[in-house]
Amino acid sequence: MELRHLQYFIAVAEELHFGKAALRLNMTQPPLSQQIKQLEKELGVTLLKRTKRIVQLTAAGEIFLKQCRMALNQIDQAIEMAQRTARGEHGHLVIGFVGSATYEFLPPIIREYRKMFPSVKIELQEISSHRQEEELLKGNIDIGILHPPLVHPELHTETTKSSPCILALPKQHPLALKTSISVKDLANEPIITLAKEAWPTLYTDFIKLCEEAGFVPNIVQEATEYQMVIGLVTAGIGITIVPSSARRLFNLDVTYRSVNDFQLKAEWIIAYRKDSQNPVLRQFVDISKAVKEVSGSM
Repeated sequence: MELRHLQYFIAVAEELHFGKAALRLNMTQPPLSQQIKQLEKELGVTLLKRTKRIVQLTAAGEIFLKQCRMALNQIDQAIEMAQRTARGEHGHLVIGFVGSATYEFLPPIIREYRKMFPSVKIELQEISSHRQEEELLKGNIDIGILHPPLVHPELHTETTKSSPCILALPKQHPLALKTSISVKDLANEPIITLAKEAWPTLYTDFIKLCEEAGFVPNIVQEATEYQMVIGLVTAGIGITIVPSSARRLFNLDVTYRSVNDFQLKAEWIIAYRKDSQNPVLRQFVDISKAVKEVSGSM
């Protein structure tokens, strides 16, 4: 049995006239009659009562018509779903991300993506930068949002967000009262940093910047996320360098200040397999770029 046999039968069953059904199907009546007889022979039941004057559905024909309509409707839905999936409008996307991305650009990307592609199931997994490479290569996540560096021949990476770094310190700290702060002012201060494994480039670039200013920073504590870093600043453990988005972590006991000639920047990258066959991935990448451009122009 072929799909066309079902379409032929439905046309005849709805028209109850072979001539009208043939006209509807853009074919002649004799081959249509033959196709219906062939279908009945294959099924082993009579679907239509034929006389010279009328065509009627048998009880078996009534049931078969109902089921044929349902089957064709399901096939149409399957075709539409396949086409939508190929266009990236339906599917499943697993996103790995570092916690700091939730303060910068991940929320607007997710919001825009869900608005444009509500049928795509999004699964978010918070994963450290150093683990995301492994998860990407294993295929456990489709795309990663992490901190550089990440260099692997099977992965495509690109910078998606760059944010200037600022100084966070207790409000009563002597540096908070200065009208101008330089890197050298940090020389004798206890420093809290984001851990190297959590943010490799930010850690090493900060140490390099201090060494270029003529001193080795006095790092007294490391933390994996800058909510924790800010908490340690509040506790009076030391001062810290954080991305400017840390200002959103409202804290009455902490103030944020710019540092003169401070070229340190915090960066986030997206990474995904070059051979990824997931069609919804491309749409997510395009939206992340569009959101980046909009936020960058503000």
